[in-house]
Amino acid sequence: MLRDSDSVSFEEVRAKVEKAWTAFETYQRFDQQKIDRVVEAMAAAGRANARLLAGMAVEETKYGNVKDKIAKNLLNADLLARAIRGMKTVGVLRELPDQKIVEIGVPVGVIAAILPTTNPTSTAIYKCLISLKAGNAVVIAPHPRAARCTSYTAELLHRAAVEAGAPDGIIQCITNPSMESTHALMKHARVALILSTGGHGIVKAAYSSGKPAFGVGPGNVPVYLERSADVAGAVAKVVEGKAFDYGTVCSSEQALVAEEPLRDAVLAELKRQRAFLCDDAQARALATLLLKENYRINPDCVGQSPTRIAQMAGFEVPADTSILVVRIEGVGKAHPLSVEKLSPVLALYFVKDAPAALDACEALLRFGGLGHTCVIYSKDDARIREFAVRMPAFRVLVNTSAPAGSTGMTTNLMPSMTLGCGAMAGNITGDNVGPQHLINIKRLAYGVRTPEEALTIPAEFKTEAAPAPAAALSARTSRIDRQAVQAAVERYLTERGISIESSAGTPRPVTSGTIGNVAAEVVDRFLSARLPGTPAAPAKNPGTLRAGYAGCSAPGRAQACPQGSFSAPQPPAPEVVIADFVCESDVKTAIQQGRKIYIGPKTIVTPAARDLGTERDVLVTAQRE
Repeated sequence: MLRDSDSVSFEEVRAKVEKAWTAFETYQRFDQQKIDRVVEAMAAAGRANARLLAGMAVEETKYGNVKDKIAKNLLNADLLARAIRGMKTVGVLRELPDQKIVEIGVPVGVIAAILPTTNPTSTAIYKCLISLKAGNAVVIAPHPRAARCTSYTAELLHRAAVEAGAPDGIIQCITNPSMESTHALMKHARVALILSTGGHGIVKAAYSSGKPAFGVGPGNVPVYLERSADVAGAVAKVVEGKAFDYGTVCSSEQALVAEEPLRDAVLAELKRQRAFLCDDAQARALATLLLKENYRINPDCVGQSPTRIAQMAGFEVPADTSILVVRIEGVGKAHPLSVEKLSPVLALYFVKDAPAALDACEALLRFGGLGHTCVIYSKDDARIREFAVRMPAFRVLVNTSAPAGSTGMTTNLMPSMTLGCGAMAGNITGDNVGPQHLINIKRLAYGVRTPEEALTIPAEFKTEAAPAPAAALSARTSRIDRQAVQAAVERYLTERGISIESSAGTPRPVTSGTIGNVAAEVVDRFLSARLPGTPAAPAKNPGTLRAGYAGCSAPGRAQACPQGSFSAPQPPAPEVVIADFVCESDVKTAIQQGRKIYIGPKTIVTPAARDLGTERDVLVTAQRE
């Protein structure tokens, strides 16, 4: 039974999706110039309010810090906006004259945008910009712990879009978010595609909704500090990345892997960067605090300052501490701090040589970060390429901090807050998701060759002509033993007492002579039927075979005798009519009447009709002649 709050939330979902759909019906007719005007206005509003929105996010969620959340907001309102400026997303995208192909961008419709609590305002800006840039409408489902700042961001962007000419309702946001309302949004019939950011549960729900969905996996990002690297510069960037917004970015560094000869230099530089090196007891306390059963992250520790986390774990650190560093001796369940931590806590792992370092980095990715991001600091391009080929990650960053590099801030990757982890992690893509992922591409293709010109026939097929069908059949028929066939027919007629009907319609006695003649006629007709184009043999005696027993015309037995003639043609098979459209009511009617519905490749079948028809075995796939 639904609670009152659930009922209200569901009604809000339905109303806002319908409003977004109505707006989309108008917006999908906008040309690229009109769309770009809307997107530029939204980006300008995001830039102007970057500080306000960052403060609201920290105040409501208690995650991260204002300075870094401003940077996240500007990453999207500024850098992303510049990256997609000039990108074609609707109408003719490009023409390929040599191939006689024209590509046309088509929006997908209403997008359901599921937002996290770690990056609420920046992700709202990001998803609204890429959705509207692609010609779509968007309905946002905030995290319940970030509902106020997310809703404010959505309304700010909506006002800017409408003032720039977009239809009212093009951006909508659920103001009473819950897990139930989010699921209802993802399954709504008007929703065309889902952009999901959050924990494993919500991403899995998006992929299980039956809709196309872009989700991401967790990031357990390893950093390989290779011997040729500038140690001081590398460690400084690692600390900077780990400290960014207190570790709330999914691509934040999780473990620094260095070769043993670099130990002293690495430890010295970490201290110079105000990193606090925890002893064994402090490391155990942090493991107990940060991780719950099944290695789940304690939400109370996400995005907290290093001093706050140390206090929660029962020890004190200097007020200017940048990050907490814990040494680990391996990767896996026996080493709990080798997982993603979503906080300014960095694991440090020293290994004996380069092969061991590669093994450790791959193990870290496979222990909760498959497909996401990894980093190498090196001046050896061969070693960099080796690392890139080996690592099961779709963002391999070189000499840059992980959050800035993965999101496109310090690299030329597409600026993005949705970092795909590929099929190996159950994601639909390994890309940084952008507007190009939120359109379908229609292709106009002109005929340029005949089927004969398209096929390359091997030389051996050209030199040896295949035998004509009639000749092949004749060859097979010639191998048939005519006498054996006639003998079999005679036995069959004799055993069943088949009578012969004269031209006057009266039965004639069955004699060995008539049986022989009838059998000969049957064999002649059989053999002539095996040779296409050969006329049927003429009847050798007047009359036809009655398909009944001898004497079946006697009084009292006529009704039991099956009627028919061996020489008469068989009744034609019932005509198969292939339906053009099948709905659920058509299937129900067919079930009541006990008949089948024939469908072809071009038949339109509604989802409800297909489900019911498949369940009751009503739909039959046929091919048009």
